[in-house]
Amino acid sequence: MAAQKNALGRGLGALIEASEDDTHELIAAAAANEIPVENIEVNPYQPRTHFDEETLDELVTSIKELGIIQPLTVRKVGKDKYQLITGERRLRAAAKAGLKKVPAYIRDAEDKNMLELALVENIQRDDLDAIEVALSYQRLIDEVNLTQETLGERVGKKRATVTNYLRLLKLPADIQAGIKDRKLSMGQAKALITIEDPDLQLEVYQQVIGQDLSVRQVETLVQKLKRKQDGKEREPEERNDEYDRLRDHLSKFFDAKIDFKRNNKGSGKIVIPFGSDEDLQRILSILDKPDA
Repeated sequence: MAAQKNALGRGLGALIEASEDDTHELIAAAAANEIPVENIEVNPYQPRTHFDEETLDELVTSIKELGIIQPLTVRKVGKDKYQLITGERRLRAAAKAGLKKVPAYIRDAEDKNMLELALVENIQRDDLDAIEVALSYQRLIDEVNLTQETLGERVGKKRATVTNYLRLLKLPADIQAGIKDRKLSMGQAKALITIEDPDLQLEVYQQVIGQDLSVRQVETLVQKLKRKQDGKEREPEERNDEYDRLRDHLSKFFDAKIDFKRNNKGSGKIVIPFGSDEDLQRILSILDKPDA
């Protein structure tokens, strides 16, 4: 029993020692490296295209006082040469603060994996504007071959949310610029994307900006405009004798008061009313006649 106890003790001790060794190795592997700023090139897949100078200066001040708290992530591309995967804002601020070296994790990543890592990390952690998020989503779909559903899983968003962001890229350029400049929120933009007419989208956008409308007010305005637009299916204001003669002829032919519904773009429909199921069958029988 004593021998077994000693053997058990030695086994536990060996296990603890091995565990501690493994832990030290893991800590060492996870530790950030100090890399010269001049040896790091920017990430060509960086989704962020604009860096606000005021917030960048605030980060510079923080780095001067506290250093870089969150290390960058890079990959090695040559002897003492690295390419940024994530952390361009921190790299810019570090250079502006006069740092010669920055802490960074070094990891292996192929171009496609690197793109996905960069986009997903930035989408989740950085304060991208809605258009930059939408562009990032589109690149993940186009260049990494992700479906909207898979993309949603990657970034922790519902598929409908991903779809709404992607629809922003179909808005007129002026509205997209307004979103990038923070003149229009995502909530306001979501209301605008339900409008199909680009000219009407721009009209509403100008009204939103001019009157500083809230999201709820924008939604209400869009609903009213869409109802009004649906009501534009009406008889044209300008009538002529030929138009009236055609309507009268069809009314006599079907023995029903035929009506025309036409929108302001010229397209429309002919309305044939019926009073009962029997009346509908009568009209259908006329339409089915070869000489009708």
